[in-house]
Amino acid sequence: MIETCSKRCMLIGTVCLGVLTIVILILESQLAETLSGNHKMRNKTFPTENNSTCWMHQPYKIISECHPCSDFEIRSKSIGVCIHTSFKEILKCENGETVTRSCDRVAYLEERAFWKFTIWSFVLGTASSVAVMLRTRVLNHKAKRRARQVLANGSI
Repeated sequence: MIETCSKRCMLIGTVCLGVLTIVILILESQLAETLSGNHKMRNKTFPTENNSTCWMHQPYKIISECHPCSDFEIRSKSIGVCIHTSFKEILKCENGETVTRSCDRVAYLEERAFWKFTIWSFVLGTASSVAVMLRTRVLNHKAKRRARQVLANGSI
């Protein structure tokens, strides 16, 4: 079935699939941002510094987004929240109390890892496609040369 498709048809199909992938990624990103509001974070229980839970009972402001703890903080265990997930975020409760809370993951690190994977996949896919096209060209050239030789020799 796929053998009957022309190069143009295959290219159009590949481009359509690429566009569809990008559209799905954009929609998924928008949906993830919509669902990851503070109301969802309130239900998660993360270890906090000094056992403060003011962020569970009152409004809070995120002073520092979730980011990795330094190697020193993890090894020295100076900040207890870094032991659990190696990530921390700093919150400021409405009453003025500042709390350091352990968090799941760092969004920008995950996004960077995703884009690295996507780019490497694209590069490897492109290199593979080019290698296949070059190999096909070489094999077609050899087949034509053999056919010419057979026809030139007069033996059919």
